[in-house]
Amino acid sequence: MNTAKSRQPNGASSIFQSKDGRWHGYVSVGVKDDGTPDRRHVSRKTRPEVTKAVRELEKQRDSTGVRKAGQTWTVETWLTHWVENIAAPHVGENTIDGYRVAVYHHLIPGLGAHRMEKLEPEHLERLYRKMQANGSASGTAHQAHRTVNTALNEAVRRRHLTTNPASIAKAPKVEEEEVEPYTLEEIQCLLLEAAKHRHHSRWVIALALGLRQGEALGLKWDDVDFEQGVLFVRRGRLRPRYKHGCGNKCRRKPGYCPQKISTRRETKDTKTHAGKRTIGVPEQLLTLLRRHKEEQQRERILARDLWAEKGYVFTSPTGEPLNPNTDYHKWKDLLKAAGVREGRLHDARHTAATVLLILGVPEAIVDRIMGWEPGKSARMRRRYQHLTGQVLQQTAAKVGELLWGPASGPRGMRPAARGFAPPHHGDGCLQGTVYVARLGERLVPFLHRELADFLVSQWGDDHGESLAELEEWGREKWEDMGPGGTQAIRDKIPDRRIVHHAHAVFLPGGERLNIGCDDQQSVAAWEFETDLYTDLPVRWHTTRRPGQEVEAQVRGTDKAAVFAAFPEACAQATDRARHPGNYGDLNAC
Repeated sequence: MNTAKSRQPNGASSIFQSKDGRWHGYVSVGVKDDGTPDRRHVSRKTRPEVTKAVRELEKQRDSTGVRKAGQTWTVETWLTHWVENIAAPHVGENTIDGYRVAVYHHLIPGLGAHRMEKLEPEHLERLYRKMQANGSASGTAHQAHRTVNTALNEAVRRRHLTTNPASIAKAPKVEEEEVEPYTLEEIQCLLLEAAKHRHHSRWVIALALGLRQGEALGLKWDDVDFEQGVLFVRRGRLRPRYKHGCGNKCRRKPGYCPQKISTRRETKDTKTHAGKRTIGVPEQLLTLLRRHKEEQQRERILARDLWAEKGYVFTSPTGEPLNPNTDYHKWKDLLKAAGVREGRLHDARHTAATVLLILGVPEAIVDRIMGWEPGKSARMRRRYQHLTGQVLQQTAAKVGELLWGPASGPRGMRPAARGFAPPHHGDGCLQGTVYVARLGERLVPFLHRELADFLVSQWGDDHGESLAELEEWGREKWEDMGPGGTQAIRDKIPDRRIVHHAHAVFLPGGERLNIGCDDQQSVAAWEFETDLYTDLPVRWHTTRRPGQEVEAQVRGTDKAAVFAAFPEACAQATDRARHPGNYGDLNAC
């Protein structure tokens, strides 16, 4: 019989008692950077205690993984390392500026002394509340949350942490900012005042075309095609950063050093493909730009050797691109001089988008002019749907004045002109016939009989067993009995007959819910009354349902384009399901 003691297999945990009576345990959790086994040590007074500790370490190793051996990180040392050595080389200048503000001004002062593996979600939540109590906006606290969440995700990925406490902490709630477009009267006051200033066309571009500040300041004369009447948006102006050229002998901030040295490029390409766009320019604005170019030529002659020729449309008196901070203060001065309410420079962009939507410009054109990305543009447009009645009434009044002349009389009635005035009943109802397509129990009204006939015939071809007929109603009858009143009467029908669809639903973890279902569907054009209809070749978006599932919807008249866009929509939906905070789904935790 072999009495030799049997050995534990390689990599197995071991427990033994030392000469001093303490019990020790060693657990293999992986391999170190140099290739040697990574065995973790635990020590307790009794065997049951050390056995329990060994089992817990083994369980952690087999589930979430054990924290990587090596440097013991504090929140301060990790955030500093992450923002300077990991994030800075791989993100844009504006993004790293935001990260540094969150890290150095909020996170390190509030949490820096914690050992990273000891950081708890409650520590983060108390910091957010303290920030807001001290006057920080909820958006600032939310930016700090997003930053620390990104930094700690990287720590988990590199096995310096096993779990990310920021992914568990409740993020500060951020209310979506209200869109406050300027009224037509305010726009007129601004433009009148802007005409007195050096960069008149700068503010016309902001209010008429809705360019972002960086896009407007990054324009070069090569981007303006006077012959075609278009403007190309290709780049954005970055906020400048400087360092001392005097060795800090001047004792000023780097930006005010007489020998300052720029450490950042002047512009960068637009962030997204949608941001790089071509915009039609009204002839009046082209005239202003031609005049501005002539004035700039006179400034170039006056500056002589001081002029730095870089081709920018809007420059300092010596040809340098405008500093965004200077531009911001000029906007504030313009508001004050024009007697217009205080507002952000971005409100000029809101105003341009508002005007486009009020004028009924097709959504695809609005998206292109504003530079909104497919998949996100619908959310952006929804922010403009609660436009104040004052703006709508003022726009309607301007249109009415154009067609029927100035308002007159105590009730603001306009005289008939050029045969435009419509006939009225004594009770104010418009006269005329409404052609109603009765599709089963459904009523669809039209101003023109041929369109109603077309819809009835198409319905009959595809739904032979269902009732479809044409009826003639007086307008008064439709206003009394028809759903929606006069506003529901349509004067045209979409050109396309088939709209193709792709649809998928994803669970919060990213797993697709409707596996086995057909991806693509199509629907006839009479469904155009619902949100299923579009006359665009393709459009898509993702939304979060009340039950926290994420839905990907693609639709369009071009079947191939719909099929091609579907994987991209599903990829965004999967990412949104897994990382709701990145998409503003603050209640999806």
